[in-house]
Amino acid sequence: MLRPLLILLFAAFSSIALYSQSLYIPRDIKEAYKKGTRSPDGRPGSHYWQNKGRYDITVTATPPDRTVRGSETITYFNNSPDTLKTLVFRLTINIHKPGAVRLSQADSAYLTPGIAIDTYAENGKSKTWHNNPQDGTWKQVRLNTPLTPHDSIRLDIGWHYTISQRSNREGMIDSTTYFLAYFYPRVAVYDDYNGWDLTEFNDMQEFYNDFNDYTLRVKAPANYIVWATGDLQNPDAVLNPAYAKKLAASSSSDNIVSIATPGEIAQGKVTRSNTLNAWVWKATDITDVTCALSNHFAWDASSVVVDDATGRRASVQSAYNDSAKDFHRMVEFGRHALDWLSHHWPGVSYPFPKTTIVQGFADMEYPMMVNDNTNEDPSFSRLVAEHEIAHSWFPFYMGINESRFAYMDEGWATTFELLIGKTDLGEKRAEDMYKEFRVNYYTYDPAFTEDLPIITPTDALTPAAYSNNAYGKPSLAYLAVKDLLGDEMFRKCLHTYMDRWHGKHPIPWDFFNSFNDASGKNLNWFWTNWFFSNNYLDLAIDGAIARTSDGASIVTIHNIGGFAIPFDLVVTYTDSSTDRFHQTPAVWSTNQSKTAITLPPKTGKTIHSIEVNNGIFVDADPSNNKWTVKQ
Repeated sequence: MLRPLLILLFAAFSSIALYSQSLYIPRDIKEAYKKGTRSPDGRPGSHYWQNKGRYDITVTATPPDRTVRGSETITYFNNSPDTLKTLVFRLTINIHKPGAVRLSQADSAYLTPGIAIDTYAENGKSKTWHNNPQDGTWKQVRLNTPLTPHDSIRLDIGWHYTISQRSNREGMIDSTTYFLAYFYPRVAVYDDYNGWDLTEFNDMQEFYNDFNDYTLRVKAPANYIVWATGDLQNPDAVLNPAYAKKLAASSSSDNIVSIATPGEIAQGKVTRSNTLNAWVWKATDITDVTCALSNHFAWDASSVVVDDATGRRASVQSAYNDSAKDFHRMVEFGRHALDWLSHHWPGVSYPFPKTTIVQGFADMEYPMMVNDNTNEDPSFSRLVAEHEIAHSWFPFYMGINESRFAYMDEGWATTFELLIGKTDLGEKRAEDMYKEFRVNYYTYDPAFTEDLPIITPTDALTPAAYSNNAYGKPSLAYLAVKDLLGDEMFRKCLHTYMDRWHGKHPIPWDFFNSFNDASGKNLNWFWTNWFFSNNYLDLAIDGAIARTSDGASIVTIHNIGGFAIPFDLVVTYTDSSTDRFHQTPAVWSTNQSKTAITLPPKTGKTIHSIEVNNGIFVDADPSNNKWTVKQ
């Protein structure tokens, strides 16, 4: 039995060597390969596992009272091979506490005492929870009885907190409109390569959550409408018949339906007249739930086909202050986004039953929910909504650790933002906006913090470097590999990666290796160039143009910045006509410092000038991008 085992081990490590050539792999990821939880070909390993929770939550909010009260039962399943002696709880609302770790200043309207745990029990046995003033956004609790592999534990928790007056990602939108996010204690992620996620949440970073099943009950006063993650289970119990009927009709219609107007709400026509209405929602295999409630927001709805094969529709809803002119079109924008993103890029059917876009302040995504600002320019409002809805695939379909690898979701949302923008605005305007908001500020700032490798853990970055490494730079990397592979192969690779890892927790090496495997190419030179380097964007054309015997011109391009980017050579002839020769990043595969491009001769034409055009890969120093024949 020893010899076959040695052969298997040799094959496994040979495979690792093949897929990791010249690509840095951290020691914890190598350990995951050895344990078989992840595979060097980019697949989940044969021993891959992840833990899961079943959450039954009841929350009560009665504006203008700022106290939010909740209770929950969590059934937590330990699918790991480890015995867990402790659990780690996420208490994200503690970001509002004085002294919390934050990267921006907080005024008195933002600050609150944080969350207070009122009751706590393990498997029905009450236990004292110590609300320590020094508690941050996570807390470790020792279990009475260790949780063994493949066993579960029931947790019963009661809590309350004071909602923040300055709404951002969550809090008060106005005195009677609340957006509740991160409002419940949850068990943190325990994963196969890092163990417990002990990242302290701050006001810049985002999240890392397990895929859980949720039942959410939101108790709100009569005349308050509630919007939340999941499917509404009891519309007839909370809405008067005419409005329940309109909501149901909207779910099978392309028409945009006004479900309720502020006037109808003020007249008490919309909701049942109970002192408190309990709205019940369900969602399965999803990473989070959020909700919003208001007694004066307008409510529109429609739906759109997101899966042609089955005819499956997704509901698109919006909730907004009637004075927000752009939000009168928000369901239209949402329908377009779900349609386009499902059918083009990423080209995977929208994975959830609905999305609701709420007028708030954060420009922030949640599963099936968006909290967006209002804008004077409706085209910008559409762009923002499209970006946030694009997050439905990354990170909510893919389970990404945003707090550590933000480029794995923000980079993709930024990429899809550009691609759908070309349909919305035309190629030139979309690319101009992309350069202005995503690339220019990074390109023209020579500070060393601008050039940190994308692979740098997000939680180790300052705000400026975070923006670069989460949004613009990785988006450019994804667009560069799209150019390198071509759309057909890029789509195959992207869908392979998504098929393997949806509902799971992929890390960057799973992405790199899946693309390598699906394409049949060792792209580690490209991943190293873009994700593990201090490169930036800067090409230069050599002033000396060589000629061949058949009249072709050889142009040498120097890659001063180092990134393997696509570019065009634009040749202008003496008669003012032009030719454009596109170069994919493949020209840098063997030599990332310089490349020689051969331009074929053109009968009857004499070259006047040659220019390097980087397009959206904005050149840091365009002064050396053009060569002109000396007269």
